[in-house]
Order: sequence, then structure tokens, then C-alpha cells
Amino acid sequence: MLIEVLPSILSADFSRLGDQIRALEAAGCRMVHLDVMDGHFVPNLTIGAPVVESLRKVTKMTFDVHLMITDPDRYAPVFIQAGADHVLVHQEACPHLDRTLHMIQSEGARAGVVINPATPVFMLDDVLEIVDSVLVMSVNPGFGGQRFIDNALEKVRRLAVRKRERGLQFPIEIDGGITLENVASVAQAGVEWIVAGSSVFHTVNPSAAFEELTHTARAAVEVRV
Repeated sequence: MLIEVLPSILSADFSRLGDQIRALEAAGCRMVHLDVMDGHFVPNLTIGAPVVESLRKVTKMTFDVHLMITDPDRYAPVFIQAGADHVLVHQEACPHLDRTLHMIQSEGARAGVVINPATPVFMLDDVLEIVDSVLVMSVNPGFGGQRFIDNALEKVRRLAVRKRERGLQFPIEIDGGITLENVASVAQAGVEWIVAGSSVFHTVNPSAAFEELTHTARAAVEVRV
């Protein structure tokens, strides 16, 4: 599976959001990450479905929509209708995770599950055959620009072992604190989808930053023995 870097619009310039998205697409970006926060499940408020719907009009890129909210069962269909291709929900927010994942798929989107830094990988053992992707948080969710939590790499490795042993194909995703300095280690641990916010958008040239992160991650896997 080809490694993809997913720029997170949480760190973008919202006054120029459409232009920045188009520039990334022109640079070869195929997926973009959209963080939805409700101020309850996490201590921050971000975007709603109207932003997703507006962006859908300016790009064909895949929308990876990360619901950091208390009631994903209620709002997942709303974001799917707005244009979400992938909808990711937190294990910690879903008392009936099996049902929630199946609901997202029945609404026409791919269903991903997310675990916070303090949630062990084994909590997902009973849904790994269902999910379309698994996202390991490498910061505590709620804010951009945080420092990478090193233990996330060990969690990725454990997840990669489970995936391999069961013959599953879901991509492993990571989100939080990704930089040019650690992106190679992340790729070598087994991550296929790498979310990057500040390292893309808080640069002079976000498109060039995206290309450098992508090249570095893919090169690290190519030389792995």
C-alpha cells in the first residue's frame, strides 16, 4: 500500500482554505484530513458540516473526516451527506462501536476507528475485521501543534502485528506531532496514512512541505530491510 500524507486543515489558513486545498491537489495530494471537534469530547471547537460541503465543491480529493465528538451516531450521516468519504470515530466515544461502524458503512462511507494515547490496541480486537482504517493518536486530541508521543510507534507496531496475523488490509493511520524529523520512523513502524497539520500549513510553501514529507516517508519504507 502506497504511503499517503494527509494534510490536516486544522492548521490551514481558513481565509485562503480553498486556494490552499487546490494547491495541494495540484502537488499530488490525494487525501485531506478534516478535524471535527465539539468542545465536549475534546476541549476545542472547529468545523461543522457546512465547511465540508463547501470544500467538496472545490476538490475531488478524498475527505478523511475525524469526528472528535460525543455523539458520532447522530452526526456521522450529516457529514457523509456533506461529502465525507471516510468517517473516523473514537473508540472512547462509542458505547456500541460495532453498530456505529456498520452504520457509517451503510450510509455509504468508509468507517475508521480512532484510539487516544491512553487507549491500548487490544480494545479494538473485536472490530478489526469490520474497520476500513485505524487511526492511532500520537497526541492527546483537541489542539494542533502538539509534541509527538513516542509510545504511539509501539502501538502502531502492535497493530501491524495483529493486522498481519489476521490477514487484514486496513490502512494504519497516525495523527499528531508529525514532522520531517520523525516521519520516516512513523512509516517504518507500519503507518500508511500520515496526518500532518503544522508541518504542512505552517510553512512558507505548504505544497512543497507536503511533497517533502511524502518523499521522506516513502523513501524510508523503500530502503527498509
